[in-house]
Amino acid sequence: QVQLVESGGGLVQPGGSLRLSCEVSGIFVRTNAMGWYRQAPGKQREVVAAIISPTSNITSYIDSVKGRFTISRDNAKNTVYLQMNSLKPDDTAVYYCNTKQLLNGKFVDYWGQGTQVTVSS
Repeated sequence: QVQLVESGGGLVQPGGSLRLSCEVSGIFVRTNAMGWYRQAPGKQREVVAAIISPTSNITSYIDSVKGRFTISRDNAKNTVYLQMNSLKPDDTAVYYCNTKQLLNGKFVDYWGQGTQVTVSS
């Protein structure tokens, strides 16, 4: 059974940094695409960053976080991280870890419980 557990959120001032962690069980992060999403109040959930190709370590980011956020993984700990620097109030949201698994010919989304990130002075 796939389980994702996020941690590391909190309250930070504009310009500050946070590192989110996603502990994964049931699959190996070294062989699976993994992503971080966020959902702000009143807005749709959006993908922020993803490891698209685990074997080639190809990553992707939305334009608004390029140069500020970095997604990475620790295969030994089976954990995915999101390093967030130069945080802005617009980054305030609940952040979710995600993986998509092919089951019976269909992709199924797995989500963690989310971790709140609040950027405010």
